[in-house]
Amino acid sequence: MSDHPLPDAALPEPVRDHLGQQLRSVFTTDEAVPEYLGDPVTPAAFGPQLKRLEVRLKTHEEGTGAVESALDGLVEDLTGKPPTGMAP
Repeated sequence: MSDHPLPDAALPEPVRDHLGQQLRSVFTTDEAVPEYLGDPVTPAAFGPQLKRLEVRLKTHEEGTGAVESALDGLVEDLTGKPPTGMAP
């Protein structure tokens, strides 16, 4: 057997259309559509909890960054030098 498919091995267009319709009818669902590719669809009941979690995570990230900046500034004020690992 050859690794290369024969050029005339494709199904005729009417057969492909018919098979496509059959597949769509079998695989069509009423589930929610994900917001982006790879996004798992979650039940609507989890929406409020997920939103709260997203807000908490974002607040934590921003708060951590603000505290880090404040501490870096404090170290610089106390020593007169930028903290180690920081560019002058």
